[in-house]
Amino acid sequence: MTDLLTNPEFWQYLSIPVIAALIGWSTNWLAIKMTFYPLEFIGKPPLLGWQGIIPSKARKMAAKSVDATIAKIGTVQEIFEQIDPKVLAAHIIHTVDPRVEEYVDELMLREYPTFWENLPASARKMVYDRVRKSTPQLVDNLVEDISDNIEDLLDIKGMVIDRLARDKKLLNRIFLECGDVEFRFIVNSGLYFGFLFGIIQMGVWFLYPAIWVLPLFGLLVGWATNWIALNVIFRPLHEHKVGPLRIQGLFLKRQPEVAESFCHIVTHEILTVGNIIDAILGGPKGDRARNMVKKHIKPLVDETAGMGKALTQMAFGPTGFATLKNQVGEKALAISQSSFSNPVFERDRARAVEAIMVERMNALSSEEFQDLLRPCFQEDEIKLILVGAFLGMIAGVCQLVFVFGESFT
Repeated sequence: MTDLLTNPEFWQYLSIPVIAALIGWSTNWLAIKMTFYPLEFIGKPPLLGWQGIIPSKARKMAAKSVDATIAKIGTVQEIFEQIDPKVLAAHIIHTVDPRVEEYVDELMLREYPTFWENLPASARKMVYDRVRKSTPQLVDNLVEDISDNIEDLLDIKGMVIDRLARDKKLLNRIFLECGDVEFRFIVNSGLYFGFLFGIIQMGVWFLYPAIWVLPLFGLLVGWATNWIALNVIFRPLHEHKVGPLRIQGLFLKRQPEVAESFCHIVTHEILTVGNIIDAILGGPKGDRARNMVKKHIKPLVDETAGMGKALTQMAFGPTGFATLKNQVGEKALAISQSSFSNPVFERDRARAVEAIMVERMNALSSEEFQDLLRPCFQEDEIKLILVGAFLGMIAGVCQLVFVFGESFT
């Protein structure tokens, strides 16, 4: 036994599975890193350098993610109903009511300072009271109108894709958090599978120590550990019972856990009330939405001026009165977009949307559910496997030269 332990050849052979395990671990680790990083291209494009696979195709990856999830688990109308138009209207009214005087003063002093400053305090109070009294019905009508037309006004798919394409870090985080367990398995499995391949490699090298054996097995270890890990994650799609064991792809087993993680990020950071309102007013149908707001707000000016419309129109002139209506509409738009900056309100509405999205996502079939994470491996998957194979081959060459002292000459 002592002779065996002191025999250098024994340690050389023993190093084969150990090095194979390290090759498997390092190539799998590198494959995961190359999938997500760097966020921006480093090097000299198009060939000399690298950008993470997901960041390099951010819009395409975001579109696949949306198609695999949001497009299947909730329509625009359903999501808006979960936010609850009545709650939105109540929140706007609650936000605006204490600041009616401030808003009216700000607008009038900017547009017609002389008229407003010379208006008796009692007349200004009447304006404040009229605005405060009229606001709830106007807001209710506006929110109801938006709700009835929400399918046309809001492109949720485009909204989410635009956000994720701009924010590559957030896009990465969705995949990394949803697939955290699987990514750790891929890295660690390289160690186990690499060691098993190394034992086979050791036997082949012992029986047939040809110069090409170690480089070839290094290549195979780098390729196979990636390939096996990816298949174990997603296959089999459906649970199979083998004796006491229940076998299914690792990612698919975690559907409830992944659904909660994914839906939490989407509802709390992307499909927030503030972002949805911004997308409605600033999206492709933004002009229509903005005109809708102005249409519902303009009667406020007519009603408020009704106490002395002739006097008001004489003071402002026909053009000035029309300008005032437009300015009130613009102010209403600004208030609409700023009313939802309350974190507590946004979290409350996000939880309401999250609940239905998690329920729907848990109901997806295994074929549908795998599409959440599968695209981040399918995109340029062959590149990652080839890089792993190449690095494995290089490690095999180094093992041949530095451990066994072989030479290619």
